[in-house]
Amino acid sequence: MKRMYYLSTCSTCKKILEETNAVGKGFALQDIKKEKITPEQLDQMKEMTGSYESLFSRRSQKYRPMGLDERDLTEEEYRSLILEEYTFLKRPVTIAGKKIFVGNDKKTVEALKNFVNQS
Repeated sequence: MKRMYYLSTCSTCKKILEETNAVGKGFALQDIKKEKITPEQLDQMKEMTGSYESLFSRRSQKYRPMGLDERDLTEEEYRSLILEEYTFLKRPVTIAGKKIFVGNDKKTVEALKNFVNQS
């Protein structure tokens, strides 16, 4: 399976899509705002990363207003929040076979580009 979970309104996601040529390399795209991620998809991501926390974005504009920055969240809470609000998923998430790339930090994007170019 080759799939990228992204946000079509996110300029960073668009840039990564262009840089990796993911569409040209056969990746299916899922705009998480238009097509919510399913519990099964999220659980698969968690199995690949080891935790829901690793998939959770603290950059979401809802993070502080909801007071989440003042709490210690459990794995179940991370899961519930991501399923309830698409902005809590760290983006983009790219799955290629048994590999997963989460987020847009420079190191992750470089690893993703290298992986896609070798595929």
